[in-house]
Amino acid sequence: MESSFPFGVTLAVLASLIIAANALVAVAVLLLIHKNDGASLCFTLNLAVADTLLGVAISGLVTDQLSSPARPTQKTLCSLRMAFVTSSAAASVLTVMLIAFDRYLAIKQPFRYLQIMNGFMAGSCIAGLWLVSYLIGFLPLGVPIFQQTTYQGPCSFFAVFHPRFVLTLSCVGFFPALLLFVFFYCDMLKIASMHSQQIRKMEQAGAMAGAYRPPRTPSDFKAVRTVAVLIGSFTLSWTPFLITGIVQVACQKCYLYLVLERYLWLLGVGNSLLNPLIYAYWQKEVRQQLYQMALGVKKGLASFLLLLSAKDGSPEGPRESSCPIATISHSQLDGE
Repeated sequence: MESSFPFGVTLAVLASLIIAANALVAVAVLLLIHKNDGASLCFTLNLAVADTLLGVAISGLVTDQLSSPARPTQKTLCSLRMAFVTSSAAASVLTVMLIAFDRYLAIKQPFRYLQIMNGFMAGSCIAGLWLVSYLIGFLPLGVPIFQQTTYQGPCSFFAVFHPRFVLTLSCVGFFPALLLFVFFYCDMLKIASMHSQQIRKMEQAGAMAGAYRPPRTPSDFKAVRTVAVLIGSFTLSWTPFLITGIVQVACQKCYLYLVLERYLWLLGVGNSLLNPLIYAYWQKEVRQQLYQMALGVKKGLASFLLLLSAKDGSPEGPRESSCPIATISHSQLDGE
């Protein structure tokens, strides 16, 4: 596949957005962890780190798309680059699985959750996740049947990796993980529905007795909703790429590499941009922390502008900012 300037520009923009969005969410989650520690926040942070590393990894491919075809990247260097891209993507997907399992465990075993998912267990899960991710990413470098016999630049996924690698990942990893996702979601939805019915019965009993009805806490449904959105974005992003890769293996005469690398692979990588947007919108505590960070930046910028105006030596002295900072209540932020 020849280098393409528009594809290189698209890749550069996508990599920049992925790095910026995930770095912002990572900072917000770090501040939340500092306030109140929790395994779920650590998993969210790990997802932001994995997606950030994926953005950094694909940024190295931009130069190959924008450079002259007469000077392609060496095969060894290209293989290492694509191994890091694959490892980061695998870490992102496995972290989404870990988050789904964590929410499933919190709903399934609410009283034993803190005992099971303690700091040691969360750290062990994250360490094992990264070990498995790098084993997946660097697997083609040690298995010759997963490598292309010939190499022609520029550097891309199928320039060095054979579609058999995609077939193996799909059959061994992706589709079993998708079935596991569906099982988690269905069981979580069942448990959340049972909890909702119990709360409704308690509210009806309290109304008949004339007692005070406490506000309902739909935390289970919020967890189910977040997992559903993550599963949906993960499935829609990577399924077309993997299925088309399987078709390429079955049909050797079908030359689908252009569609795979220019469009479907880019769609899968775009999942790393959707993940921080999902958490910034759907998770209340992350959304509130991002709001507090934005408010702090506004206040700092206003103070900086007042300081500059004071240094100018204006006779009126430092004036108040003509653009007052609007404050938004938590209820308005939550959309209630």
